Amino acid sequence: MTLRYHTPLSPTEQTTLGIATPQTLALADRVRYAELDILQHVNNKSYMGWFETLRVAHFHRFCAHHFQDGGSPRMVLRNANMQFIREMVMGEDYVATARVAAFRNTSYTLEQQLWAGDLRATLTAVMVLLAPTGSGRLPLPQSLRQQFQLSEGATSDA
Repeated sequence: MTLRYHTPLSPTEQTTLGIATPQTLALADRVRYAELDILQHVNNKSYMGWFETLRVAHFHRFCAHHFQDGGSPRMVLRNANMQFIREMVMGEDYVATARVAAFRNTSYTLEQQLWAGDLRATLTAVMVLLAPTGSGRLPLPQSLRQQFQLSEGATSDA
């Protein structure tokens, strides 16, 4: 199979690459020299950058259109819990995945994974929505809550 970089992968492509449960969004890329540390392993900052790129892509692809009337919210990363499972090295292809696992009134939990033949790292991020002016929290629109439940299998923790 030819891996398509920077393009959402289908559920079939994900399972072919060893991802047991296809996720809402999966994007492939390859480790670059600039992402290595002195020991020739991918540095921790690069993992954070990959996950951040995917979080932004997930928001723009699945969430942004729910806010067109009132302006785009400010997305704040409230906390993130990363687990490093196995090192990565130069030239490895990888797939970063994301799905919303749960949501509350003004926030949601995004589960992310990094695969390169096997699971290499995970990140659980709590995203909080603020009003466009930053003046306070912004409730999730009902249409977005429904999408999280129907399309991503998320549960309401509210």
